Amino acid sequence: MNKNQIVMIHGADYVQMTVDLLEAIHLDEIIGGRSRRVALKPNLLHPDKAENGAVTHPELVEGVLRYLGEHHFSNVCVMEGAWVGARTSQAVEVSGVADICRKYQVPFLDLQKDSSYVCDACGMQLKLCSEVAKTDFLINLPVLKGHCQTRITCAMKNAKGVIPNSEKRRFHTLGLHKPIAHLNTVLPPQLVLVDNICGDLNFEEGGNPVVMNRIFACLDPVLCDAYVCECIGYSVDEVPYIPMAARLGAGNADTSGAELVMLNQPSGTLPNMRASRRIQKLEAYTDARDACSACYGSLIFALERLESAGEARRKYEKIRIGQGWKKENDGSGSEPEATGLDKWDGSGIGVGNCTHGCRKHLPGCPPKARDIVEFLKENWQ
Repeated sequence: MNKNQIVMIHGADYVQMTVDLLEAIHLDEIIGGRSRRVALKPNLLHPDKAENGAVTHPELVEGVLRYLGEHHFSNVCVMEGAWVGARTSQAVEVSGVADICRKYQVPFLDLQKDSSYVCDACGMQLKLCSEVAKTDFLINLPVLKGHCQTRITCAMKNAKGVIPNSEKRRFHTLGLHKPIAHLNTVLPPQLVLVDNICGDLNFEEGGNPVVMNRIFACLDPVLCDAYVCECIGYSVDEVPYIPMAARLGAGNADTSGAELVMLNQPSGTLPNMRASRRIQKLEAYTDARDACSACYGSLIFALERLESAGEARRKYEKIRIGQGWKKENDGSGSEPEATGLDKWDGSGIGVGNCTHGCRKHLPGCPPKARDIVEFLKENWQ
């Protein structure tokens, strides 16, 4: 795996998906010596379950620990510091990560109880938890989700968990973007393993999960977050800490040269999850028929961007999405009784490859939310 690659896997068996992904990228070769200190850093900002869209799924932690054990890494830990006002010790128990640590006999380090040291981060003095200095390789396990202040939160912002509470408060007084960018210049070498299973639509603390059922890996946290912008529907310039970090040398913010490696394709229909009222409102704009999670989730993120900007008002045409539309387009309109679909007439607006027979459609499997936003701005009536 190289720094320009983003390697992705889809599915519903999150432990096995994690193991398969790490095998595919040969993580053991990336880390190197089996005695190197490897630290997993999930996102456990407050006590919650992963299905609410805020915290890392414990299955990802289990998949990583299983892989590291099978490859004989002997110096492994899990570390995190919850956000100010929450106790890490409670967050790790509620999330289920504590049970995984006990199962694999791996220590969990509460960074809220750790000492700290001051380092120079490209001209900015920052405090980091002492355990970070002891880490040879970091496995960053963020949740891909929206954020009410920084628009997105993923790899780079997840690093806030390795600074003491006093520094977290200071980051907010400094406006978040600049200190986040500088913080990411002093972290150990890392793999970013993104939990893109059901991250929240627009709030860090969860409550509006958008089901995507995928995990992806990057070696460059800046490239990772630049790609995340496209997935959620923003431009990189709308998230200032990304270009800032790139200018500081923390990584590459230009996704044009990135290689997306898909280990498999999204399949199956949406899981039976109760949607929040906000998600239900956005779903009312769609005509989904057997839609895959990844494609449908991208559309929901795009609709949130348009709704927030006031560009979804008085839109009466339903947006078609899903494999059910592909059946019509591929000539099965002659059997509407069997499919429950109206005979295909070449009308409508659609998103994703399966709607290629629509009057207007955006290709992609799945398309990025950023592309959906621009497409709907031009074509949605």
